[in-house]
Amino acid sequence: MKDTDLYQHVLGLREPWSVCKVEVDVKAQRVDVWVEHPKDLKWPCPECEVEGALYDHAEERLWRHLDTCQFQTFLHARPPRVNCPEHGVRQVKLPWAEPHARFTLLFERFAIIVLKQTTIQATTRILRMSREEAWHIVERAVERGLSRKPRRVIPEIGVDEKSAGWGQQNYVTIVCDLKSGTVDEVTEGRTRESLEAYFEGLTPEQLAGIEAVAMDMSAAYISAVREKVAEGEDKIVFDRFHIMKHMGEAVDKVRRQEHRSLAVDGTSILTGSRYIWLYGRENLPAKYWEDFYRLRACDLKTGRAWAIKETLRNLWRYLSLTWAERFWKRWYYWATHSRLGPVKKVAATLKNHLYGIMSYFKHRLTNATTEGINSRIETLWKAACGFRNKKRFRTIILFHLGGLDLYPATH
Repeated sequence: MKDTDLYQHVLGLREPWSVCKVEVDVKAQRVDVWVEHPKDLKWPCPECEVEGALYDHAEERLWRHLDTCQFQTFLHARPPRVNCPEHGVRQVKLPWAEPHARFTLLFERFAIIVLKQTTIQATTRILRMSREEAWHIVERAVERGLSRKPRRVIPEIGVDEKSAGWGQQNYVTIVCDLKSGTVDEVTEGRTRESLEAYFEGLTPEQLAGIEAVAMDMSAAYISAVREKVAEGEDKIVFDRFHIMKHMGEAVDKVRRQEHRSLAVDGTSILTGSRYIWLYGRENLPAKYWEDFYRLRACDLKTGRAWAIKETLRNLWRYLSLTWAERFWKRWYYWATHSRLGPVKKVAATLKNHLYGIMSYFKHRLTNATTEGINSRIETLWKAACGFRNKKRFRTIILFHLGGLDLYPATH
């Protein structure tokens, strides 16, 4: 079999395209393949498919193809251009590559598979390509996926912030589809405008279809939901993870205050007990049991703060809103009469946001999916050792977690 015939099959070329020349450079481990077409053909306009006579050819271009026996393979061609009466001079569609691509469809598809399984850096070594070429494939894949993404109603969304670097200004807002477990959008910053930008990109039907928004007690996000979503306050559900995080921080503040007070008279029995109080009772490691029960037997303010925190966890176990409200009133009285400053402060904060806490019993929604996505984003961040800018950070998040159709259509 001739080398031209072999590569005709390897490349999957059909009429009117055919391989006219093949050059193999063994030392460079490279194969170059040139393709051509017969003269006097009519070509369809890429816009309207109306056939027209050949206008001219663009300059010769080069596309990277899948390796042949570990030899890098490159395809060369001069793309024909057609003069359409309606759209003017246009380059015709090529069967082996998308417009403006540096790679063939098959190579791009394979590269996406590799990129989904590993990092940009590892992909460059596996496929013997530059970092910018790898990013070119990622960016094209995300652009392709977003163009195919249908405009659908997302009833339950989760909103959270994520650090995009160092400093208070380097944050992005992550908006997730809680049912599908995918990232719907990433916007720059963690301000009211960051979340409003997402809502402004939705259709009236999509906005009306939002039933619940799970998030933390961020004033900026609360304001955005109230402003952009109809009956927004009734749809806000404050995530219990963040609520309990506030209570955990209050317990730690009480511990630190009491530790300093006890240390004045000598050694403090709270020394080395920081992590003990941060666990829930059922999650406390066995190695801490003895110290925990010894400390609980002492009349410590930290022990009382921990008990108040643990009792609050029972709120989300109620099935009835009425009984949950009764429980809340009892807990709130206990917390505000505990004479523990940090606990009283958190209790007051929770009371001010009670509408979003009690809406849990209507929607039965948490932000656990978003927290899981955030953990996966953190893994992407660490694997890449950070990103050059927020645009690339958004791109890699949507590439891995956006649930997009990333692959080019092969002919």
